[in-house]
Amino acid sequence: MRRPRWGKSVTFFGLNGASTESPPASETTPAEPVTPAQVQAAAGPADGRAVVVCGSDRTMLRVVTELVGSGERVIAIVNPGSRHFDRISELGAQVMGVRVISESLLRRAGIDAKDGKPSTARALVLLDTDDVHNVHTALTARDMDPELRIIVQMVNPRLGKQLYSLLGDCVVVSGPSLAAPAFVSDALEDDELTWLEIGGRRLVAGQADLIREPHLTVLADTTSSATPELLPTVSHDPVGDIVLGTGIRSLWRTRDVRRAGWLMALGDIFDRRVRRIAAVMAFLVTIGTVLTHYIAHLDWLRALYLVAGAVTSAGIEDDVFSEAEPWAKVAAVVVQLTGIVLVALLTAVIVDSLIGARLSRVIGGVRGRPRNHVVVCGLGTVGARVLEILTERGVAVVGVEHDEDAPGVQTAHRLRIPVVIGDSSNEETLRSAGVQRAQSVLALTDGDITNLESAMVVRDLNPDARITMRMFDHDLAQRVERRLGLGHSRSVSMLVAPAIAAAAANRRSQVTVPAGRRVLLLTEVTVEPGSVAVGLRLGELNEDGGLRVLANQRNTGPWDWTPPLSATVHPGDRLAVAGTRSGLARLLMATRARTTPTPPGL
Repeated sequence: MRRPRWGKSVTFFGLNGASTESPPASETTPAEPVTPAQVQAAAGPADGRAVVVCGSDRTMLRVVTELVGSGERVIAIVNPGSRHFDRISELGAQVMGVRVISESLLRRAGIDAKDGKPSTARALVLLDTDDVHNVHTALTARDMDPELRIIVQMVNPRLGKQLYSLLGDCVVVSGPSLAAPAFVSDALEDDELTWLEIGGRRLVAGQADLIREPHLTVLADTTSSATPELLPTVSHDPVGDIVLGTGIRSLWRTRDVRRAGWLMALGDIFDRRVRRIAAVMAFLVTIGTVLTHYIAHLDWLRALYLVAGAVTSAGIEDDVFSEAEPWAKVAAVVVQLTGIVLVALLTAVIVDSLIGARLSRVIGGVRGRPRNHVVVCGLGTVGARVLEILTERGVAVVGVEHDEDAPGVQTAHRLRIPVVIGDSSNEETLRSAGVQRAQSVLALTDGDITNLESAMVVRDLNPDARITMRMFDHDLAQRVERRLGLGHSRSVSMLVAPAIAAAAANRRSQVTVPAGRRVLLLTEVTVEPGSVAVGLRLGELNEDGGLRVLANQRNTGPWDWTPPLSATVHPGDRLAVAGTRSGLARLLMATRARTTPTPPGL
């Protein structure tokens, strides 16, 4: 089976399908300042209702920039102590500076549906780094307006999945889930897989020999002719297909990276000091056994027992030496005292080794001399997700983290990934991870300076390694790339913000899957009341080579991934589809509500 190739065109999804293509334009080109005059000139939302955004970090700044730049009216609730407070004000958003979000504050921001009238705010975006605070604010807003669109960024993906039962219709965005594939794509350079979430399922599109069976559908046949055949009805060469599936195959690979096991752990605990003390004790026992055998005329085993007991302070039988010469008694006492000192030293050294090495750290370390692997420095929430994706794709990986309690360390132990505990900017730590023989290095810690230092050390140790840094300061990242040539840099906020802004503006998101020189678009479409599609059968919406309905959702029920083609389309249905640009355009026209023309003269 051929090794998967990795490419740069990857689509990233969070928990609810908001997407953005990599790399976003905002990451390669600095965002231009948006003035209030430009905001007034921009075409605002059709209903004039505002989007309320709560947060104080860099992601908040990026989301407000995206929303204001697209003509949305934004009300930003920001902590006055945030260093981005003034910058958010300059963007043209209406800023409310408060430290604690309360029900009265949300009502002032326009979230208050009553007497059958909707709120003057049509969406609420919660970007606080505290998940509990986000949940509390979301529940308060839901009680104030049951129809309000709520977008929540969650650090804990498990808690995010439970929000649907609490909030109903909401969008949960996971920063690590959105950003991690971008870092993986940079590390592996030539990815042909496209990961997405559509129709309530997390799926992957790519070559058929990479995708785990059963395949959901064939997207393109790239071997049938010079031009790929999109959405073929029948495929004559399944190996050459681009298909849609639920995961990738388990790929065979040599284990270039292995974790240190118990033997190596014991070897590190019983270091040179322990071996020297043990050698001295063994020498005393040997000499004492020989002397006791010839002087006391005891058999060898009896002599060994007596001497070993004396050296290890386990005791000595006095009746044996009661009749011995005085010098023999003195020698026995000296041996016993020496043994007491040696046992105390041995105990102290072993305890020191256990405290210094930490058994879990030693067991999870790197074994041997790894090569052609990926080193991930910084095992926070993003690093943990990167480890999972790399392992799922069959890539050898080593983690580096200074905090043993970091989320990614536990993930690495679960996945049996070697982890080096130490400062990622330290040369010896990076040498232990084998960066001098690594294929790629990802610097994903929470500090720009630490990531920059790590990248510089890696460049000295391995000039051929691909380096990708996580940089929070966009201006610093650009200057580092241009002047130092340390590889690529990415910002999680840059990757997450477009997806959050699209969800807040209720814009349709779509995924691009390349097939040679042609592309397919995968997206979800809602059937509006009064549209042409209402009353048709699902099979009538399909077009050979142009459009294919993948799944159907009736109202708020579960998604059906095997819908009968004879099923009738109803208003409010959601369709997960794959199609060409022209095929998707025709479907959008068919599912859009028809407008009644105004009679002349009125």
